[in-house]
Amino acid sequence: MLCFACQSTIGADDNWCAKCGAAVAKRADPDSEQRFVTILRADVVDSTGLVADLDPEEAVSRLEPALIAMRGAVRQFGGIVSKELGDGLAAVFGAPIADDNHAPLACHAAIELVRRVAGLGDPRLQVRVGLHSGRVVTYMVASEYSKVYEIGGAAQHLAARLEAVAEPNQIYASEACQNLAEGNVQFEYLGRKQLKGFSEPLPIYRVASATDVSSWRVRRARSVARFVNRLKETARLRQLAHDADPDRQTALLIGDPGIGKSRLVHEFVDQLTREGWLPIHAECSPNLQGAPFSTLKALLLSILEGAAADPDGLAKLTAIQRSAIDAVLDRPISDPEWGELEPHARGRAISEACCAIVEGLVVRRRAVILIEDLHWIDRASETVMAALASLRAPGLLVLLTSRPNGIPDWVERSNAEITALRSLDEDAGREMLDDILGSSANMADLKNRVVLHTASVPLFIEEVCRSLKDSGILRGHWGELALARPVGDLGIPSSIQGVIATRLDRISKEERALLQIAAALGPSSTESLLREVSGLPQEAFQRCLTALDRVEFLVRIDVEQDGLLEFPHEMVRQVTYDSMVEKLRESVHARILATLEGNGSSYDEPSKLCYHAMRAKDWQRAFAYGRTAARKSLARSAFADAINYFEIAMAALDKTPFARSREADAIDLRIEARTAFMSAGKVAEWFDLGRDAEGRANAVGDIGRKVAAMAVRSGAQNFYGTPIEAIETGEEVARLAGEWGSPGWLNLAQYSLGQAYFIAGRFREAEQMLGQACVQLSGPDASAPPGTTPRTLLLLCCMMKSVTHTTLGELDTGIEFHERAAAIADESNRPFDRVAAGYSGGFLMLGQGNPEGAADILGEAFALTQKYGIRLFVPVVTCHLGIAYLEQGRLDEARLTLIEAREEARSVGYTSIVLRASIYLALAVSRLGDTGAALNMLREVRNTARQQGFSGLEAEALFSEATISPATNENERNLVLHQLRMAIAIASDSGAKPLLHRAEALLNGMLADSQ
Repeated sequence: MLCFACQSTIGADDNWCAKCGAAVAKRADPDSEQRFVTILRADVVDSTGLVADLDPEEAVSRLEPALIAMRGAVRQFGGIVSKELGDGLAAVFGAPIADDNHAPLACHAAIELVRRVAGLGDPRLQVRVGLHSGRVVTYMVASEYSKVYEIGGAAQHLAARLEAVAEPNQIYASEACQNLAEGNVQFEYLGRKQLKGFSEPLPIYRVASATDVSSWRVRRARSVARFVNRLKETARLRQLAHDADPDRQTALLIGDPGIGKSRLVHEFVDQLTREGWLPIHAECSPNLQGAPFSTLKALLLSILEGAAADPDGLAKLTAIQRSAIDAVLDRPISDPEWGELEPHARGRAISEACCAIVEGLVVRRRAVILIEDLHWIDRASETVMAALASLRAPGLLVLLTSRPNGIPDWVERSNAEITALRSLDEDAGREMLDDILGSSANMADLKNRVVLHTASVPLFIEEVCRSLKDSGILRGHWGELALARPVGDLGIPSSIQGVIATRLDRISKEERALLQIAAALGPSSTESLLREVSGLPQEAFQRCLTALDRVEFLVRIDVEQDGLLEFPHEMVRQVTYDSMVEKLRESVHARILATLEGNGSSYDEPSKLCYHAMRAKDWQRAFAYGRTAARKSLARSAFADAINYFEIAMAALDKTPFARSREADAIDLRIEARTAFMSAGKVAEWFDLGRDAEGRANAVGDIGRKVAAMAVRSGAQNFYGTPIEAIETGEEVARLAGEWGSPGWLNLAQYSLGQAYFIAGRFREAEQMLGQACVQLSGPDASAPPGTTPRTLLLLCCMMKSVTHTTLGELDTGIEFHERAAAIADESNRPFDRVAAGYSGGFLMLGQGNPEGAADILGEAFALTQKYGIRLFVPVVTCHLGIAYLEQGRLDEARLTLIEAREEARSVGYTSIVLRASIYLALAVSRLGDTGAALNMLREVRNTARQQGFSGLEAEALFSEATISPATNENERNLVLHQLRMAIAIASDSGAKPLLHRAEALLNGMLADSQ
């Protein structure tokens, strides 16, 4: 173990560091948890060859110097040696205490490791190192004689593979590590390499060297937004600068990482520099926290750079003071008196020399000293910084920045003005996003989401936007970005995970456990529910809650209404949740589920109960609550939600032990789910539900459920397959349903079969089959299968009856059945029912020669499909809306609408509407002047319809082709006459009188003209 202050070795039983006197913090074993870390793997090259001929003791002695060097390098940069492997080691950075600089620290440790081994002077001792950043599980493993801090997960394997392929004395890093350490470390891209155990070649980088670029310059180079808003804080700093003329002033800005401390002070110092102030700057570094006087050395170099124009100021130093400066800067010292001084006297001389230089500078020019990141200051520099902050020198302003957990005691003694920096307000966050994304109105929703997701923390905003751009969701240049595809989960960039985890490590175990329960409950919860789940005594609960509120992890929103609690932003909740190992998560969710069931508070929220049951891996409850949530979603026409919960219920049920009763539930669930998939236009999935259910029913010999599953598959085949297949399956299902006495399934089978007959152009058989279903569904014993109601099924039968009779030219009967459908839709007021009735009403209006009325009705139906996600009806409604536009002469609108209908039908798998939309699109294209393209389109439709059995659509394509084909010579005229006679034959056979009459009229007209 090493001293946190001076990095000296400390014994296991020591309470104090023997070298510097710092107290040794005694820690309990860390809990098992998930963390985002950087893993370092290192080994000696060809270690077997080095020790093959040696006895055991000699072999250990041969490799031990290299292992000592490795351990020292890892510990120098805050790493933990997780495992020693005889000729190498595995180390982790960023655990058990989180550190947002884990990747740069690991890279620096690797560079130091290679340097130390090379410095042993043994040319045969060479090492190779692999580095990777990723998520791992950390846990303690105890044996009889020791304890090991283990890391598990795929991340450690990638680090090991990188180590294995590295060249001697080289460091290979993954892309994840490179992304996090870029700027602090220089990398060389080596291309993609195939690594053992990985299916695809991975990008590999060689760590070339460490850079001397400050953390601020690295962050500034990555920044893509201008400085915004901090008007209040800047005004206060300016007031302090003004007061610095008569007296000294010290200001400390504290804030969590990413909040914008460095950006604010650098912007302010730049302003002062333009006004003639001398800037003096030093940055405390986590890489150099164990190096004595590292911060002071940086400060002195900055001071001497500013004093270069005034060598007289330095000449006034005493000999001892000059020696003190040389000692800090590692220069040769010739004064023998310096060597005779005691350590405390040397320290006093260094402080006095630094203060003297600064006092000499500010006599001639106002100066601002900026010391950043005090939480990383080395112990030796602290005394001098305290002296500088307490100087009473007119014209001097001292600015300090620190995280909340690293403020030295001397800051308060220096009477510093302390300002706690908060995140930006929402307006400022949007202003920053305007600068990053651009001012396009299309970005408004994304900006609102980012503001809520990040709570307007500047670094978080930038990194989330960078992640979206790197993933290809955003394209273009900064300030002029555009969405390339829809934005899903905003996620948590790896650069942010360590920042939040660092904050989490500052709270106690008890507070963290409570925060984890809150994270499992969701973005918000109530005090009463959180306390009930946690089981904490009231006093302890309130103490933890107050502490979490103070650090802005869990904020009290409304004390009066059961103490509403919220996370300030989703990223804090997600990092907290992700830190739990799987077993702990399951346990927490099981406790939440038991609490919600026990108090009955979520009885009407099955979706919430389903979520916690799934996370608790209580599969039976997840199935039950998922099914209930799906049914509730169906009732309000929320089909996407219904599909989600049906899929959850199906997956959960399949994880329970096999039993005949389980299979019965699984079949019933798939049958019931068909309505959601059907309505959402997921035809392929609808078909698969029926096929899967049929296979399960066959496996357990359940004939009744097999008939139901076949009925589901039959309905999907009206869209998914050819009419011949749909009719064959439909007739078999109707026969089996009748034989087995299943009236509900018989009604559904007859509806699906009637629809199949209509699609095939067998209109008279269609109206007869649909008529049988209407009679049965109108009686007192009306029955429908699970997932629908007799009234909804009757509405669909009436809708198809109306459409069929209109196609047959029987408009009075079409009106009668449309009115029945509309009455049911008015009664239920369900969006799905209203769309169905709107479709039959629009079709009827077209049959009556009223395209204006049809457009109005179909336009309303289309709006409902978009609002409620009723995608099954989108192609058919859009197609007939396009036809209505065409018949009104609104050709451009017709063309665009019919193209949309055709593409939507293709995506759904609705073949008959693909063909129908193409027929009328061809007519629109012809009337717009491109007859050649229109004829090609119609010929393709005609051939497809003939091959696949869509005889009604074949007749429509033939008639349309005849209407636009040129007839300027005998051959062309004979071709048109042939097309008309074929259309007449099909229409006569099917009973489609309106089409028959139009074709006959055109044929007779052409014959009369020729005579």
